[in-house]
Amino acid sequence: MTRVLIADDDNVVRDVVRRYLERDGLDVLVARDGNQALRMLGSEQIDVAVLDVMMPGPDGLALCRVLRERGGYAVPVILLTALGEEDDRIAGLEAGADDYLVKPFSPRELALRVRSVLRRAPSAPGAQPAVVTVGDMTVSAAARSVTIKGQPVSLTNREFDLLLFFLTHTGTVFTREELLKLVWQWDFGDLSTVTVHVKRLRSKLGAEHRVQTVWGRGYMWSEERYAVD
Repeated sequence: MTRVLIADDDNVVRDVVRRYLERDGLDVLVARDGNQALRMLGSEQIDVAVLDVMMPGPDGLALCRVLRERGGYAVPVILLTALGEEDDRIAGLEAGADDYLVKPFSPRELALRVRSVLRRAPSAPGAQPAVVTVGDMTVSAAARSVTIKGQPVSLTNREFDLLLFFLTHTGTVFTREELLKLVWQWDFGDLSTVTVHVKRLRSKLGAEHRVQTVWGRGYMWSEERYAVD
């Protein structure tokens, strides 16, 4: 059973979200602050972490950064925030979050977002090569791992999905709207989500990234290397 951690200092939010997700067939753990959430993340098998940006302890942003800096800890993170400004949303994505929701939100929407971040790229036989090698980079679809010159590269689940999508659709330009639909499987959403994930992917892959910006159109994985922006 999928296990979700809900970390929020608001008792009502925790209780409503827990009951709703349990009705949706999910196993839910709750934490009242960042310290309790950090202990659970270190001792329990968590499939998705839903973290409040404003909670005490390490807040959601700080906790997300800690998880990503550990390296190899790829649990998907959804941030809950009362801040709706674009800069605040981008800060969450740059901290390593896979998604975010602005309070007040619908519990049903949260359940859908949880399912979305858990969803992997299509795995039908023959749909994807088992291993892709590009320059000094090797990507394993089955292990969901990336190495460059034999050294592991830590990607979030969404970053890996985006990379694998590009690698299996080389030479084709995709708009941000198309990437949001095809990779995130969202019919609508904040297009800056795509922009931030492309930026992070380029940074982590360094000289091995080949994500070209096609001005006025979108992004494309090219056959040639491009410098990190």
